[in-house]
Amino acid sequence: MSRGKKRVLQVAVDLTLLPIMFALAMWIKLDSFAFVSVPAAWSVLIPVLPVTIFSFVRLGFYRAVLRYIAGRALITIMFGSVLSGVTMILVVQMADLPVPRAVPLIYTLLTFLCVGGVRFGFRELVNYAQNRRKERVAIYGAGAAGRQLLQVLHQRSDYVPVAFIDDSVQAQGTHVGGLMVYPPSKIESLIRNNGVNVVLLAIPSATKSRRNEILKSLENQPLLIQTVPGLDDIMTGKARIDQINDISIEDLLGRDPVPPRPELMGANITGKVVMVTGAGGSIGAELCRQILRLKPKRLVLYEISELALYSVEQELAAMKLSIRSNVALSPVLGCIKSARLVDRTLRKFQVETVFHAAAYKHVPLVEQNIVAGVRNIVFGTATLAEAAIAAGVKSFVLISSDKSVRPTNIMGASKRLAELVCQALADAPRNPGTTISMVRFGNVLGSSGSVIPLFRRQIEAGGPITVTHPEITRFFMTIPEAAQLVIQAGAMAQGGEVFVLDMGDPVLITELAARMARLHGLKPIIFTDPDSEKPNQDEIGIVFTKLRPGEKLHEELLVGNLPKPTSHPRIMSATESRQPLEELSLALDDLARACERNDIERIRKIMIEQQTAYQPPQEIVDQFWEPEAEIDGAMDEAVANARRLRIVRG
Repeated sequence: MSRGKKRVLQVAVDLTLLPIMFALAMWIKLDSFAFVSVPAAWSVLIPVLPVTIFSFVRLGFYRAVLRYIAGRALITIMFGSVLSGVTMILVVQMADLPVPRAVPLIYTLLTFLCVGGVRFGFRELVNYAQNRRKERVAIYGAGAAGRQLLQVLHQRSDYVPVAFIDDSVQAQGTHVGGLMVYPPSKIESLIRNNGVNVVLLAIPSATKSRRNEILKSLENQPLLIQTVPGLDDIMTGKARIDQINDISIEDLLGRDPVPPRPELMGANITGKVVMVTGAGGSIGAELCRQILRLKPKRLVLYEISELALYSVEQELAAMKLSIRSNVALSPVLGCIKSARLVDRTLRKFQVETVFHAAAYKHVPLVEQNIVAGVRNIVFGTATLAEAAIAAGVKSFVLISSDKSVRPTNIMGASKRLAELVCQALADAPRNPGTTISMVRFGNVLGSSGSVIPLFRRQIEAGGPITVTHPEITRFFMTIPEAAQLVIQAGAMAQGGEVFVLDMGDPVLITELAARMARLHGLKPIIFTDPDSEKPNQDEIGIVFTKLRPGEKLHEELLVGNLPKPTSHPRIMSATESRQPLEELSLALDDLARACERNDIERIRKIMIEQQTAYQPPQEIVDQFWEPEAEIDGAMDEAVANARRLRIVRG
């Protein structure tokens, strides 16, 4: 119906109700229906009805949308009813009609109750019909955030709040916003008796460890668990209290970060020219964000991907405005293997600190493109570190990986060889003052191509969730925490150290997949044959594939020696074997020739011969490897150029 027709209908309903209320008031007073046959008594309605309707119109009563009518509408109804009653009194007195004096008062009360009751009754009827199609929600947290969230949910069409849950004994048993506050132990009864199928966490001030405890207590229930943003995001304006999000992996695996030490954070950054390679990647971009807040003189963004460089530059430019920073941003589009561009960049901007995050990181892709991986990770690092020493850079930090420890893949072996290159250059006599260090850590949450976004996409698609092996484990750390620790580790470096970040306990990937499924309200089922078994509507399958080429069941952070503690509780220093620069230089020359000839077997042999502890898989899956092709031993001009770029010149 149109708005006009709805208003006409409301007027018609009221014109029907008002005579009924008058008749009811007369019956209550006279205890008889004898007045029905007295026309003079009914004549009072001739002026009362139009005055009452006119009063409601002028008060805006008929403009209200009935399904959203609020308590303040009662004031309007009260005024209209009183005007109607006063009109009746005046008409009775002026016309001397046979209506008892108490009838207008009774009529006023009945009109208020009936007109208001019809509206609110209709609203509840409509809401009941709509609520049957909504998700029934329990809000975990009856504090200020929970109360604000309750007001938001009343305006939404997809949720209907039915209860609060709170840990506080004082709050339990009370009512907040008309809803009962229950203890967490009553969650099963809320599911069974109240039909709750969604829990919204409204505890933005809770620590990550506390949120993790709550999630563990809820994840075995058939519930979809969502959350409001954290207090920091709300306070800084990054998010609003009415934003309802799925549980993030940081909530699932995150730990409470150790507050960064300001003297370490700013030591190599504040007032200095800082360059980040791989600035558009997950770690590189977060390093740039952290560095920008520390007020460097200039931030050089070195990136090979045009799109990634554009995106991070735009983000940092907007961030500069929000924090009112005047830091100069210098985006450089180029490859770290380009010795001339690297040298020109370092000298042009007089770079003082380098964070080297640019590297290939996906194990299966590098196994299929071995030469590209070795050139990027090993020779790119060597080129950059050599140029940093020549340009007088004060601090050089290599971002390494846990896959460099006893590697079973080329990516990890290349990372370990890059560490050896940096260690050798740190000790080289011709290094007058560049402090070179390495920081090694595991997977970061939310990085591109990691298992977490993959699981989320698979859950949203209805499954199955694919896991490579039932027993595979990985270390995880949030990107912001990793970036902060990298910056602080670099500030503690004396030269040649391998810093290892405390990653906590390893995570069983199968259990991670199951927890993510349960937090989406699904029951995880392990399927051995996904084609013969189909999950029910509230279930999702977990299917095991197989380890990919070069993949390990369990990653490690240490080669074997016990780590030494540092002044930071989550940064350790590892003492590991090193190679003399001259010996390493000859190996790199040999490796460059093998790369030029695409001699995959020779590349693997060189990696094994160095102190990388490389344990290659039997199968070679490189796309360009031709095992029966004859490899020409003569070096062409490209190989000669590669030799000229070796670490030891002459």
